[in-house]
Amino acid sequence: MHSDRPIAVDVRDAVKVYGDFTALKRVSLSIHDNEFFTLLGPSGCGKTTLLRMIAGFEDVTEGSIALFGEPIAALPPHKRPVNTVFQNYALFPHMTVLDNVGFGLEMLGRSKSEARKRAGEVLEMVQLSQFSSRKPSQLSGGQQQRVALARALAPQPKVLLLDEPLSALDLKLRKAMQLELKHLQRETGITFIFVTHDQEEALTMSDRIAVMSAGELQQLGDAREIYERPKNRFVADFIGDTNLIEVTVDAVAEGQAKCHLGGGHALICDEVEGVKAGDKVHMSMRPERLFLSEEPMAAEGFKGTVRENIFIGTDITTIVALNEGPDFTIRASNSSRGNSRVFDIGAEVVVNMEQGAGRLLTD
Repeated sequence: MHSDRPIAVDVRDAVKVYGDFTALKRVSLSIHDNEFFTLLGPSGCGKTTLLRMIAGFEDVTEGSIALFGEPIAALPPHKRPVNTVFQNYALFPHMTVLDNVGFGLEMLGRSKSEARKRAGEVLEMVQLSQFSSRKPSQLSGGQQQRVALARALAPQPKVLLLDEPLSALDLKLRKAMQLELKHLQRETGITFIFVTHDQEEALTMSDRIAVMSAGELQQLGDAREIYERPKNRFVADFIGDTNLIEVTVDAVAEGQAKCHLGGGHALICDEVEGVKAGDKVHMSMRPERLFLSEEPMAAEGFKGTVRENIFIGTDITTIVALNEGPDFTIRASNSSRGNSRVFDIGAEVVVNMEQGAGRLLTD
């Protein structure tokens, strides 16, 4: 997708050690110019450490980082063509919005008139022109966030680093800002590197996502690839909701694996490299790829009993206990077009799988 664009950030075997703790373990990845790239993972996975190493706030213990082909290990933060937007905005309370945005430009040696002109342009870009004479304390959280963003964009950095910048906002505002950030990235053509622990946020905005855990890169790909074809249990479980079911592989042939789960339920799914007959592995089945019926719709229907119905507005989630085997979570769209028939608690049902819904995981 971006392979024809130059590499903006090239991370090679990067290691970060604090005393006897290794925060980052030989991470390698390339981020393309004009890409919205997200580092995703739980707290302590190393994503912010990597971001701070790119920014120059942390040294690289081993390995290398290059910006547009130039090694940056010896460059102090202010000499790197990057800017960072932090969680806490860090605005100057005594300055107006316009002065907050222009301050960094003056520090870079731009004249006051030039700094004000550029500050006005970026405030227009983030739709805050009418607030330019206000102080940060007179703005809402979302508006303060946009001022911090405008200030970081004003010097036209080649790379913008965003460290969980939306985490302090309420849900509705966060969702609006996600779309706004994506739009800004497209409009400016600047490479965005975004850090978050929120998988929905990552799926919404990113061209590509690097999923991290315990200092290691687990999977790198676009949103659909990571959601539909997770490489391992961690990625399947961390990205969205899934049913992680232990299965035994009976046979592997012609790109397909025949498996069974507890109670002898048989099913077929795509073969995954490294899986062979006799292996006990996990299978991921997304709740929206399963549906309920009174009678089996295919050979792969699993009989069970409805334990719970959970109404969550857009969807209805149903928990089904298999007669012999684990519980399954099934999600149906709350619409007349979707398979939205709700079975009563205690009803005998059959859990059916869409074709290709099961994904074998090697660990």
